[in-house]
Amino acid sequence: MQSVPAGLAPPRTSPSGRLPFALHTSILMALLAASGAPTPLYPHYQAQWRLSSLDITVVFSAYALALLIALLTTGTLSDHVGRRPVLLGALAVQAASMALFATAGGLTTLIGARVLQGIATGAATSAAGAALLDLEDPARPGRPALANSIAPVTGMAAGVLAATLMVRFAPVPTITVYAVLIAVFAAQAIALVSTTETVRRRPGALRSTRPHLALPPAAAHALLLNGAGVVAVWALGGFYSSLGPGFTRLVSPGAPAYVGGMVFFTLTAVAAPTVYLTRRMRADVCALLGSCAVIPAAVLSLGALHLAGPVLLFAGAALAGFGFGAVSQGALRAVVDSVPAREKGGTLASYHVLSYLAMSLPAIAAGALAAGFGLRAAALAHAGCVAVLATVAVATLTATLRSRRRTPSPDAHSRPATSNCTSASPDTPAPDISVLVTHDR
Repeated sequence: MQSVPAGLAPPRTSPSGRLPFALHTSILMALLAASGAPTPLYPHYQAQWRLSSLDITVVFSAYALALLIALLTTGTLSDHVGRRPVLLGALAVQAASMALFATAGGLTTLIGARVLQGIATGAATSAAGAALLDLEDPARPGRPALANSIAPVTGMAAGVLAATLMVRFAPVPTITVYAVLIAVFAAQAIALVSTTETVRRRPGALRSTRPHLALPPAAAHALLLNGAGVVAVWALGGFYSSLGPGFTRLVSPGAPAYVGGMVFFTLTAVAAPTVYLTRRMRADVCALLGSCAVIPAAVLSLGALHLAGPVLLFAGAALAGFGFGAVSQGALRAVVDSVPAREKGGTLASYHVLSYLAMSLPAIAAGALAAGFGLRAAALAHAGCVAVLATVAVATLTATLRSRRRTPSPDAHSRPATSNCTSASPDTPAPDISVLVTHDR
């Protein structure tokens, strides 16, 4: 029999819970779709306002840093004021950011729109993920965690693809893309009003917004083992998301402008099924395989640069997507499974501080390098650093696996042979920040 966390309504088990579950899943997908939508439009912004590669990476990083701040300050807010108020407010801010994108006239406006978008996405993903957890059906355990793991990368893939198609076929894509997203967020807000709140209000809302980081010793050890791989895949994702279109033009100057957005789409489109297909794999093995994939991904990107081969570029993006999906969920599982439930929120916040810093800071550095020495030099340096980090991750995880095989656990005969840091039940999907960050710290 499932226990119900304090302050939560019992999980829905009737068919009436299916619509709210689908609604909150769609909110997660739409939020991340909006985050990827500007990527295919970056070449247009660069041409129209003469923006440099550094300018584009600053625009991109403004979103990642704002999202990080929102996760740290609003991660548990919906536990106190309710899921609906937080989601409705976040959807309103998200719609405002889309309107700002549609009317942007320069770099400052783009940065402002990205900051608003990051704040809204950070707040809404936490609340929507918690709402999915509230709606868990005892007959289908684990479904909310799986939805939260797959919905974000699926949403990013869908957003990049839709924006790329609009760049190719829609009139005035810099307005059409965001107008469609505003309509989606408005429809979701209207539907959300008719849903039933799943938590009871309780005091402490203001105190819950105080930024807080916590990393228990077991989680710190797991993050240390997986840290190089985490930084490598998130840095690679940040490069493809911000400088991917420009890099595509460098590799294949004659390719249509919309092809640039398809590189990041390839990464996210491969990452989504990877999360699903590797959900039953041991966490350490999953992270090791993903780290191994990053090395040839970087090599293929460099090969595409020297051989002017778009096929190599997309093959590298596909391998990067596999690495991103496998390392992200394997490392996250290893870190989170090592701590009790009451400490998961702070642990997840610490994990994603590393993730989003790895996504944004290297992208800014690559943009600065591109401004001074050209995009080719920036791509070479970035790919080289990522490959080195992935090599360190492979060596560390391989050594750890060998050590554990040689040294059995002292109490191996008194309990099942599992490792909190490196394994999960075969039927337990990988946890996700949008679910776990909402627990009280």
